[in-house]
This record gives sequence, C-alpha cells and structure tokens, in this order.
Amino acid sequence: MSITEAPDVLQRFLRYVQVNTQSSDEHCDQVPSSAVQFDLANLLADELRALGAQDVSVDEHAYVCAHIPASRGAEDLPALGLIAHLDTTEAAPGANVRPHIVHYEGGDLVCGVVDGIEIKLSPEKVPALNELVGEDLVCTDGTTLLGGDDKAGIAEIMALVARIAHDPELPHPELGICFCPDEEIGHGAALLDIPSFGCAYAYTVDGGPIGELEWECFNACEVTVRFEGFSIHPGDAKNRMVNATNLFCEFHNLLPVPERPEHTEGYEGFIHIEGVSGTVTHATARYVVRDHDAARFQEKIDLMQRACDFVNARVGEQRVTMEVKQQYRNMAEVVVDHPELIDVAKEAFAAAGVTPRVIPIRGGTDGAQLSFRGLPCPNLSTGVYCCHGVNEFIPVSALVAMVDVLTELVARFAR
Repeated sequence: MSITEAPDVLQRFLRYVQVNTQSSDEHCDQVPSSAVQFDLANLLADELRALGAQDVSVDEHAYVCAHIPASRGAEDLPALGLIAHLDTTEAAPGANVRPHIVHYEGGDLVCGVVDGIEIKLSPEKVPALNELVGEDLVCTDGTTLLGGDDKAGIAEIMALVARIAHDPELPHPELGICFCPDEEIGHGAALLDIPSFGCAYAYTVDGGPIGELEWECFNACEVTVRFEGFSIHPGDAKNRMVNATNLFCEFHNLLPVPERPEHTEGYEGFIHIEGVSGTVTHATARYVVRDHDAARFQEKIDLMQRACDFVNARVGEQRVTMEVKQQYRNMAEVVVDHPELIDVAKEAFAAAGVTPRVIPIRGGTDGAQLSFRGLPCPNLSTGVYCCHGVNEFIPVSALVAMVDVLTELVARFAR
C-alpha cells in the first residue's frame, strides 16, 4: 500500500510517530518535561485549524486544546471531551522512529534486524498474533519504540475531526479536543483548565488492543529510597565501613518476589524497581507501586517502610530513607457513579463491529486525575500491542476501526 492510498488515520499515524516527543523524568519538575513535545503540539494545532476547529491553542505547557462545533440539532447538548497524550515513554529509544508495514503471514513477527539479530515476537510470547494472520501491522525497524502509546489515540481523534470536517452533518455534540504532555511520567493532565475545556464528560483514547474499555485503573505512587553509607579503605573496613549499595541489596531482598510485575496480572498489584544507582557512599533506588485496591496499595507502601526500618535497626542508625510521591488514584471511585459512560461506549464498539471487553487498566491514564478533578473519563482502546518497547506494533485495521468507534460514540452523545 502506498502512503497516498493509505487510510487517512494511517497517514496521520505514520506522520506523528516520526516526531520525537519523549518525556523526561529527570525534568519532571517542569511541564512539559521535554521541549520536543511542542513540535507535535504545534503540528497538531495547525492541522486542527486547517480542519476548521475553533479556539485552537497551544499553551506554555504544550497542552493542545480545541473545540468542534456541534452538528445541527445537538447545539444544546453537553459537550464531550476526547483526550490523548503527546509524550512517549523513556523505556525504549523514541527518536528517529522509522515505521513500516509488515504483512503478517503467521509465525514470528519480525519487525527489523539490528546488528544482524532479528527483532521479533513469537505467537507463544504474544498469543494475539494468532488472530492477526493476514493483517497489515505497523512496526518499527527494531531500534525504537513505535509510539502508538499514544500517537495512535491522537491519530484516531484527528481522523475523526477530519471526518466531521468533511461531513459536518455527522451527528455529534460540541467536542472538546485535548492533547496533553507528560502522561508517561505521571503528570496526569494536572494543568488542563477543565472549566475552559467545557466538557461534562470525556474519554481518553489511550488503551491497548482494539475493543478494550476501561474504567478502573491502579492507585499509583513513586517511591524513592536513599541509602547513605560510610566509606573507608577496604583494608581498614572491618566494623567500620557501611556500603550503601549493600544496604540497597538488603532492602530490595526484603520485598516479596511474587509482587513483582512479572508475576502479576488482572487486579493484582505490584512493587516494581525502575532503576538503581549506587556506590559505597550513596545509593538511590526508584520504585513504582501499583494496586487497584486502595487498602492493598497502602499495605505495599507500609511494607516498604518496614523494610527501611528493619535495615536501619540492624545497622543501628538512620541510613535508609524513603520518599513517596503520589501519582494517581483508581478512577473507578468516580466513574462508578456514571455507568452510562460505559454503556454508551459498549454500544459504540458493537455498532462499529468491534466486541467490547471491559477490563481493568494495569496502569493509568490522564483520565484518572481528570475524573477526580470533576471530569469523569473512562479509557478506550487504540489498537496497539506491546507498547513501551521495540516490538510495539498496531494493526492497520485497528486504527481504521477505532475511527468508526469514535464516530459511533459521538453520535450517541448527540441524541
């Protein structure tokens, strides 16, 4: 398929993923955390203006906001928000993305060859591949992530806007469009001006395989544990040296192995170490803690504090400290009072020929914080698989189908 023959949503997706937008946890104290996010923000704003969107803006924090006027007869109905995020994760390289389309015929999905080694996925590792034989899949060349999280969501929303621009009679209420920065580092749409956005409810388009519908997410925090040692020449170290890296090892080994993410699924939470650095004098470990259940979430934090206390008691002085940074809460606490949002989304999926699957998010979305800020906001699929890594891919058919789903969704809010 040539790019000129490709569906509009695919053309947009291939264009957007080539714009580097990786957020930077190192600079999480500023929004956006990386200036490159403005590159995509400004591109999208220009495209929205060209499609006739109103009130298009890019603010100093790289939030892109716009409004699409309601179709005839739906002007007095509450406005509906559609939201996706600009940034991609730091978990894998995100610059110089080179997307290409693989016609998958079964067996291993090979997305590229790096240093003579095939970058591939097997159906044993990703059983969903068995259902995708004969599909066109967008992959990378194996050196970077793809960026479907969440540029697939952006492309699908933008393709909907283009569809409405070409046929304004398609039923829809006023739509609020927002593309947010820094979702991947827990910013959570904290600076979105909800009153100006003007929507009664919204959906994030930030999920996984097609058909996923999510209104429950993790409670989440980041825990930074610091270890202070005492350095002395190892020849004179007996009963005197305190090795900070060894303190980290002792602390980490007190945490339960079954609660690591590689051993959990469904509603099971986890304690995940994201990174550690250490010398004899100082060590720092950064963890993320997740659980759908608020009580079990707090139990995990308390367990880590007890591990700190245990190590301090053993060495006889305060050498281990722990800092907890809350990130987001389970949006189910809010969305449970708005079951109509789930029912309407189910109807939209079914009307577009997609079987909806209501599942808990094993992660979070901007919708979590927005829900607690007064904008109920479930999450819809994008179609992407294996995000946050070089094996990420998305079926072309999923991109196309999600535009149909969004078309059906907005039509139902125009009634």
